[in-house]
Amino acid sequence: MSPELLTARPRAARRRILGRGNLTLTGLGLGGAPLGNLYQAVDETDADEVVATAWQGGIRYFDTAPLYGSGLSERRMGRALVRRPRQDYVLSSKVGWLIEPDGGVQQDGPYVGLDGSRRRCDYGYDATLRSLEASLQRLGMDSIDIVYIHDLDTACHGAALEQRYGEAMRGAYRALAELRDQGVIGALGLGVNEWQVCARALVDADLDVFLLAGRYSLLDQSALASFLPACVRRGVGVVIGGAFNSGILATGAVPDARYDYKPAPADILQRTDRLAAVCRRHDVPLAAAALQFPSFHPAVVSVLPGARKVAEMAVNIDLFERPVPSALWSELKAEGLLPPEAPVPA
Repeated sequence: MSPELLTARPRAARRRILGRGNLTLTGLGLGGAPLGNLYQAVDETDADEVVATAWQGGIRYFDTAPLYGSGLSERRMGRALVRRPRQDYVLSSKVGWLIEPDGGVQQDGPYVGLDGSRRRCDYGYDATLRSLEASLQRLGMDSIDIVYIHDLDTACHGAALEQRYGEAMRGAYRALAELRDQGVIGALGLGVNEWQVCARALVDADLDVFLLAGRYSLLDQSALASFLPACVRRGVGVVIGGAFNSGILATGAVPDARYDYKPAPADILQRTDRLAAVCRRHDVPLAAAALQFPSFHPAVVSVLPGARKVAEMAVNIDLFERPVPSALWSELKAEGLLPPEAPVPA
């Protein structure tokens, strides 16, 4: 995509007010997990150019986390953004994982090319303050706009979630609420893969925003019935991560397609094929429908895909801007692939 086509993209650059109105987010953001070498290594030049391409395309919301490559994503994001006017963009990071040179557990799994740092999960009050201080040092900045409590879900903690949840409410939430009240951060919330813990926290805490990954997509609308309407009633914003459900809605049902970070099961492959068939009938890429669908819900303030190459970032912007006929959404509902109540353009 040429630089001219990337300039001033209207939907991606559209700003939506978050929660209490002290922050506005662009309709499309940039998620920082790939810049932490998620699944494959990204070189430094590509990392810089991804952020530059996002900026040129009108994106002004950027998310990262200590966990993404043991702080690598934060360092890269900060380096790329430091030359931009700080008041012109919103930056979020997370707490819950401390990155330490020794102690803790070696970070394994999907992040490649790590430096041997270790991670330790800690939702305590003091750990939260230490985590934020370390994030600011890696970012090379003196402020973070939004801070999410990271991975507070059963996928990460299993049977220990109840204990971890209590620790987070007594520790991380209390620390972040104090910082918000002091004006040090602009907003706080949870960054998780499950809407159920978000619904619980919506009752138990005074939160501004949730970063919810994978639970409001073309393949999974489990957050639609109760959680998203509750956010609308409370005036709490929702950022949607994982709109491609970790890959399959971008690639289609190809061999080795991934769904929720694992090989896609047969039922998901079949459903994806049905979604893709409807999209083909309307000459719309499946990935365009997948990236745009969450944005139509009134609770959703931004959709947050990642990218590891300039071409991926440019394609994401183009997919988000691509015209999609209302007949496509109507057919998806008629085929039982979307619930009737899912908000879509008329």
